[in-house]
Amino acid sequence: MTRLSKLSRSIAGKVAIVTGAASGMGRATAHLFADEGAHVAVTDINAEGVEAVVAEMTEAGLSAKGWTLDLANLERIKIVIAEVADHFGGIDILVNNAGISKHTLIDDDEYEDIWDRHLDILLRAHTRTIRAALPYLRKSEGGRIVNIASVAGKKGNPNAPAYSSAKAGVIGLTKTLGKELAKTGIVVNCVAPAAVQTAIFDQMSDEHVDFMLSKIPMKRFGVSEEIAAMVAWLCSEECSFSTGAIFDISGGRATY
Repeated sequence: MTRLSKLSRSIAGKVAIVTGAASGMGRATAHLFADEGAHVAVTDINAEGVEAVVAEMTEAGLSAKGWTLDLANLERIKIVIAEVADHFGGIDILVNNAGISKHTLIDDDEYEDIWDRHLDILLRAHTRTIRAALPYLRKSEGGRIVNIASVAGKKGNPNAPAYSSAKAGVIGLTKTLGKELAKTGIVVNCVAPAAVQTAIFDQMSDEHVDFMLSKIPMKRFGVSEEIAAMVAWLCSEECSFSTGAIFDISGGRATY
């Protein structure tokens, strides 16, 4: 008989929602959860990407279903989370991963629109999904919320005031909810990666990419699977006494 790892025993049978799961860190996280025996709700604004990821997983015999989700649409968030709970019989894990990144100077003409969009997708969406999922997470035996922040939220990146500010807000939200939900059995933590090589790099200038690399002591970017592994541990039973915490995964850029 095959022996299950501790991680598999912790996650197997759990229902996990992953936002921004059509690519990058979200896709890697969804795959890892499903590989470990979880039932995974793959959500993203990219409908074709959702369909492709779900097809990959179901062809491998894994448990997954996809939903197209625009995180700027509160009513759609409520509908999708209710449908996930109905389809899988509950919700145990919420991973707020979806993101955008458009870098600009604070005095650029388009700054206000960029600021609003970043706050909407990188911060407000986290509160929306958490509020919608909380009634189901409260019923779970050990609910887990993981928010994906960024080292930019700790240290700030030039030419990225909207992104850095929104990610700092995610860190503050995580610390607050860790305390607020500490007695509920729901554990809330946050991952703060340095730059990870994903399609989001396509939204950045070559100069900004070079700047990010220059700040990482290991002199390489992270890979999505490394982030997924940390997220999975934070959602496992082994992570039982950490809540409201920020876990750096930055190649040495952040050490606090």
